[in-house]
Amino acid sequence: MKRLSSERTKLLFEKLSKYIGANVKLLIDRPDGTYCFRETKNRVYYVSEKILLLSTSVPPENLVSVGTCFGKFTKTGKFKLHITALTFLAPYAQYKIWLKPSAEQQFLYGHHVLKSGLGRITENTQKYQGVVVLSMNDLPLGFGVAAKTAAECKHTDPMSVVCFHQADIGEYIRSEDALI
Repeated sequence: MKRLSSERTKLLFEKLSKYIGANVKLLIDRPDGTYCFRETKNRVYYVSEKILLLSTSVPPENLVSVGTCFGKFTKTGKFKLHITALTFLAPYAQYKIWLKPSAEQQFLYGHHVLKSGLGRITENTQKYQGVVVLSMNDLPLGFGVAAKTAAECKHTDPMSVVCFHQADIGEYIRSEDALI
């Protein structure tokens, strides 16, 4: 596993800050130790430095992964977050969308969130802002990008899209072979 280059680190932090803002630093300096991001085969892993040191005793060809896969770099050089990062994004998310129980299943099948399925939205959510999608019981379901501002959501048509789907926990079943 290698360190991320400064360019790739910048792309990763820009993507993470879209969802959790300045809380990115809380991912690195945690009370339970220091964590870091490492890359292998264009995939970025979030791992404790203690575990990283222990993984050096395993030959690289025998090592499948270390830590949690946060996403991957595409062939065009962009960073794509995976659903496996949700457990780390959800506690630090600045902007959230809560879904009505009737809309949860549609979101988990990979559909965008419609106004009719919107339960609540964080005030001051801007257009194209990264949001974490939650159930009304505060269970993280996935994340997406706000299609409208919070103010626009109040006066929009019930069948218009308010959040573009990015990833959901249904992907653990739909694409389990590609998540490692």
